[in-house]
Amino acid sequence: MKRFAPIQHLDCAETAPDLSAIFERSEPLVLKNLLKHWPVVQKAHEGDTEVAAYLSELATSEPVTVYQGNSPDQTKVFYNDDLTGFNFTPSSAPLAEVLDTLIKDNSEHSAMHYVGSTLIDRWLPRFCQHHTVPSVPDTALRSIWLGNQTEIPAHFDFPDNLACVVAGQRRFTLFPPEQVSNLYVGPLEHTPAGQPISMVDLNQPDLERFPLFREALVHARQAELNPGDAIFIPSMWWHHVASLRKLNILVNYWWRNTPHFLGNPTNALMHALLSIGQLPAHQKQAWQSLFDHWVFNSDEGRMNHLPEDKTGALGNIDEVRARRLRADLINKLNR
Repeated sequence: MKRFAPIQHLDCAETAPDLSAIFERSEPLVLKNLLKHWPVVQKAHEGDTEVAAYLSELATSEPVTVYQGNSPDQTKVFYNDDLTGFNFTPSSAPLAEVLDTLIKDNSEHSAMHYVGSTLIDRWLPRFCQHHTVPSVPDTALRSIWLGNQTEIPAHFDFPDNLACVVAGQRRFTLFPPEQVSNLYVGPLEHTPAGQPISMVDLNQPDLERFPLFREALVHARQAELNPGDAIFIPSMWWHHVASLRKLNILVNYWWRNTPHFLGNPTNALMHALLSIGQLPAHQKQAWQSLFDHWVFNSDEGRMNHLPEDKTGALGNIDEVRARRLRADLINKLNR
């Protein structure tokens, strides 16, 4: 396997890190031993059976969604050969049953069993009583992920992300946001697990078919995390995640550092593709100038030539203004 540049890391075994400052970073950071005191991590050090039993006791009986691979040698959550569907079959089972299946499976080449983002507050309601991270916002979305040896292709998330390995081992390979043009991204709407993914096989990249991926590899960074380790992945960084053990469990926190009433930028992207994406090149260039000036320009004084109460959508947007703007957009989109 290609050797990648390491992701910067900080060992938290002896000194508590300044997480509030870390969460303001625009660069990823591995936090070794951040969660070594968590009960679930201590159970993981005892063994797979012990950590599975611990979580099973905390879990509700409500079924979770499980992705099961369609062939024994398949570990990647991906498309089928012609992109008409996917290479897994979804099923459902209680969390305790999924854990029991993973523990009892001794096959050398087991079919993929993967439980993606599953809300902790709903399926493990008592978990957060004894498992917290300082400085993570109270509004953060808390999820658990588990499975056997699986691979999630490179994708991005809009929120900031603190991913915490509590059992098994995970390998994270990250690409900066600006590498999007070198990652050969698949469809935006038809995706295996919600987010668009890179179509390139990281382990065996076809550089004749995907020549620009060679440049992405130059900028890639990689780290392997063990139980008790965490990684801060800033908003919009592409990350490929490989689970390397028979039983792998991860807890993550997603949050945004702007108010929710400002909306999701993905919706703006999709509408821009609809309304601007098919325009002639010279018109696209003109709209790019407008977006650069009004959207991507960080100069706070760019609207100083207008009174504050006359700036409308070009000024600071509070919740009241956001509500009015959203209503106006909905009205126009429905025409």
